[in-house]
Amino acid sequence: MDKRNLSVVSEFMLLGLCQSWNKQILLLLIFCMLYLTIVSGNIVIMILIITDPRLHSAMYFLLANLSFVDMWLSSVTTPKMITDFVRENKTISFGGCMCQILFVHFVGGSEMVLLVVMAYDRYVAICKPLHYSTIMNLQKCIGLVVTSWTIGFVHAMSQMAVIVQLPFCGPREIDSFFCDIPLVIKLACIDSYNLGILMNADSGVLAMTCFILLLISYTYILLTVHQSSKAGTSRALSTCTAHITVVVLFFGPCIFIYVWPLSITWVDKFLAVFYSVITPLLNPAIYTLRNKEIKNALKRFRGYYLHSKKNINA
Repeated sequence: MDKRNLSVVSEFMLLGLCQSWNKQILLLLIFCMLYLTIVSGNIVIMILIITDPRLHSAMYFLLANLSFVDMWLSSVTTPKMITDFVRENKTISFGGCMCQILFVHFVGGSEMVLLVVMAYDRYVAICKPLHYSTIMNLQKCIGLVVTSWTIGFVHAMSQMAVIVQLPFCGPREIDSFFCDIPLVIKLACIDSYNLGILMNADSGVLAMTCFILLLISYTYILLTVHQSSKAGTSRALSTCTAHITVVVLFFGPCIFIYVWPLSITWVDKFLAVFYSVITPLLNPAIYTLRNKEIKNALKRFRGYYLHSKKNINA
């Protein structure tokens, strides 16, 4: 097909999660509350870690970065989804669509690598406790976080380099609440089957590589813990259980969407909501509810706030 005869698509139509107006109003209220909880919960964790000197360690430095990434990941798609619930025409510009793709894969890829870094931190803490402060110093932690952002950026740009060059001339309806690569590729005016497989493989390789590294890390940690004292075993298992829960919740939907060969619309929508909204909501809850130091820091922060308020009123 001659590209000169192709009309340029300036916007796409998002079909959203459902078509019923009553259901959309209900979902609007639900996702507004969820998004506010995600933002406030992750901000609280970051403030606690930054302001409390007892949390100035490698583990909590990485946890603060995870909270920032989760908040950003949810903010890429959720605000647009919420505003679309009250709009009849759920359109998104071509540039906006490309930005969503870029940031979803940039932030998502960064989070995958960051979870591997957090597993490495637990491996050093549990398997090499005497060398922990030397190995996981601030400079090393910053380097590992920068590495996670770099890998996420390279992954996202490798996707964008292909997507932005595709010709779009025909259908422009995306059966989802945000622009995702498998759905956008299907709208291109070319035979996109092989390209879709290639792009999914790109995301799948990153997801599966990180997932396998995480499985190896936690298997080694659990084997080491099994041979240690019961007191150390209980605390280490508590920490590792929280990390493994986050890993399963985040990687499960991603692997199904980008690796699983079948494509069922309602399943893909549910999984997309799960990793873009539910996972960023559950992460702070999982780490906070299972972490005594975070809960104690929250009590100290609350006590300091109440004490300051009393002094002001006095």
